Amino acid sequence: MSRPSQLLLIGVVYLTGVAAARASGTVDAEAATVGLCLVLLVAASVHYANEYADAEVDALTRRTAFSGGSGALSRSGLSRRVALAAATATGLAGLGAGLAAVALGSIPPIGLLLLGVGTIAGWLYSLPPALALSRRGLGEVSNALLGGLLLPVYGYAVSGGSVPAWIVAAFLPFALVDLANVLATSWPDRQADAAVGKRTLATRRSAVWLRSVNVVALLLAGTLTVAMVGRAYPPSVAAASLAVAPVAAFAAMRFTRVESPLWPVATMVGLIALQLVAWSLIPPGSWNAAA
Repeated sequence: MSRPSQLLLIGVVYLTGVAAARASGTVDAEAATVGLCLVLLVAASVHYANEYADAEVDALTRRTAFSGGSGALSRSGLSRRVALAAATATGLAGLGAGLAAVALGSIPPIGLLLLGVGTIAGWLYSLPPALALSRRGLGEVSNALLGGLLLPVYGYAVSGGSVPAWIVAAFLPFALVDLANVLATSWPDRQADAAVGKRTLATRRSAVWLRSVNVVALLLAGTLTVAMVGRAYPPSVAAASLAVAPVAAFAAMRFTRVESPLWPVATMVGLIALQLVAWSLIPPGSWNAAA
């Protein structure tokens, strides 16, 4: 139910924020390690909460490698309450450990604040069902903001102890690419979502509207990347980011015309992987942002 591949991706996004902190200053290795453990705990909690809330949808949808939930509950016959219990336990464990880490000086208070915001918002994505962001047409944007912006900024904050404006700006393009990815992964689930009253954007809007938003998000991501070279991005990180542009263009052409979200996912994963490598290759403390 915790979707190991997604937890691995969360680790990569987090470490990209850590790598940016290393490039711009000194990183507290202990804080970075503790921060990773904490975010994996609360991420598992959010995934379990989503499994609980989406049990009906997941039983109806045709799963792919990138959409449709884990399917663990429908395959195993376990009660969805098991998922809720696991969500509660891991969430409390993560936040409790975070409080202890701050008390012991292992992570800065700003790290715990961002962890708490991410946990609460992650739960609100799925629960309670009547008010869940994912059922009110707000799930796609909230997902992109949490996974594409808050997560890497949390990695920076835990490691560096602060949240300068430039680091938020630096990950805005990734959040926009993540939005395009989330739109694509929700597309195959649209019929099952509609059947149980989960009003995602894919159930509310036409394919033309969704394609337009997808293209605008990708173009804006590219434009911001170029505009922020030397301000929020070292040239090497910007160049690495723009390397995925051909894949993004191909993905945009196929969005809503095919069911599989493979290429949008590849764009998002490729972007963050290249950014992680590019930030990691910058000598420690040598990057001074102008933003």
